[in-house]
Amino acid sequence: MSLVIQAAGGTDIGLVRKNNEDNFGYDLRHGIFVVCDGMGGQQAGEIASKIAVDTVLDYFRRKEPNVDSVGGASFEAVSPRAISLASAIQLANQTIHESGARNANQAGMGSTIVAVAVDGDLFSIANVGDSRIYLIRKNEITQLTSDHSLVMEQVRRGLMTIEEAEQSKMQNVIVRALGTDDTVEPDLADHEFNLDDVLLLCTDGMSRYVKNEKIAEAVNQESLEKACADLIAAAKSGNSDDNITCLLLRAMHPSWKDRIFGRLSGQPGQKTST
Repeated sequence: MSLVIQAAGGTDIGLVRKNNEDNFGYDLRHGIFVVCDGMGGQQAGEIASKIAVDTVLDYFRRKEPNVDSVGGASFEAVSPRAISLASAIQLANQTIHESGARNANQAGMGSTIVAVAVDGDLFSIANVGDSRIYLIRKNEITQLTSDHSLVMEQVRRGLMTIEEAEQSKMQNVIVRALGTDDTVEPDLADHEFNLDDVLLLCTDGMSRYVKNEKIAEAVNQESLEKACADLIAAAKSGNSDDNITCLLLRAMHPSWKDRIFGRLSGQPGQKTST
């Protein structure tokens, strides 16, 4: 059965920051969904995250079949759809890196990225940095991505517990990002949608301050727009000190298409608030 996708996103400057360096975007027609968290002074982080979102969306809008290359990287274990994600992210990395090299006020800028590419009842994911993708299935939540952060590297090596990582003052130190080097290798994976599955793409301004139970509770309602607003409010209530962004996807039965997706199908979504 080919499922249809409902989507909604939201972003907020948060309680502390003076500008919003997060960006998100999606295009239902092309089945591509992206969330990015920028970094860099003088609003360069916002520039980097916008470049990343725009580059990935544009790649999928103009992509021709079987033209992907990923700088010689080998991804035999994943689908062509996932390799397309990797190619788009490599292009975004190159664009950010070159822009930072050309403009002194953008030097050193970078961005995290999480992205989902959907095709019917299948989806592929990619990530660089510490933004996250969660799957909520029958009220159970699973983190699908692994953070590229200093503390999580320590956890994976057995040098730190999850509890210690969550309390560490080094949580925001990431070890992989777009734009900081001339190449980047995203993590890739393929998955299958079940009916009523929900995917959450979010920045660490949300994931660090909203418990899994609250996420599962928030998405268990008909309106994804309301769910996004509730999650942003929950992050604020948890005293998030960062920008807050979430993007939700729900896999729906095709019979819903004419009822609620006629106005959405093929329409892009993009960051609209700061």
